Amino acid sequence: MTDEPTTPTGGNPNMTRAYGLRGPDDARALYDEWAESYDADLADASQDYVAPRLAADTVVRFAGFAGTVLDAGCGTGLVGAALAERGVAVIDGVDVSPGMLERARATGAYRSLEPADLTRPLPTADDAYDVVVCVGTLTHGHVGPEALGEFLRVTRPGGTVVATVLDDVWESGGYRAEVDGLVSAGRADLVSADLSPYRAGVGVEARMLVLTAR
Repeated sequence: MTDEPTTPTGGNPNMTRAYGLRGPDDARALYDEWAESYDADLADASQDYVAPRLAADTVVRFAGFAGTVLDAGCGTGLVGAALAERGVAVIDGVDVSPGMLERARATGAYRSLEPADLTRPLPTADDAYDVVVCVGTLTHGHVGPEALGEFLRVTRPGGTVVATVLDDVWESGGYRAEVDGLVSAGRADLVSADLSPYRAGVGVEARMLVLTAR
């Protein structure tokens, strides 16, 4: 992605750095350093990172409580913890940062946690999950639109993909075009891509993308 990030960061230097990442090694380094304070930083009123809770609500709304969930780019486990609070029992997580995975493990929400680079194919069998959820990674400097096809690959037919896509890059980053292509190719049905609060403290919104795998 080549767009220049203009999204408000709420004055957090790590957020500013996150929007300028240059590949998975850079991401791993940042998030390993940020892991300890990440939850507190994002919960602060200057950020009010509501996306994990809203994504968990979306998963439950469209896919229910049963089934297996992959939390792709799970970070410190904010989404997994929100899903567990809502009664979802079987959640696996992958993330590029060992430091973030350690924090996610402490939530107790996950069946398994493994390192993975979402810019590359997942080491996961086809049709392995009922739901794939991805929050906070389809954004500036992180993971491009090609990941959506990979999420669909590991989701069983009739299963659900829920992903936040930062609104600033929905068009310019090629995510909308990728969704259109996946739908045209018969790989997914588009359920919704509505604007939703993301980091409410600075008024940042994202598309809450919901796809049904075919």
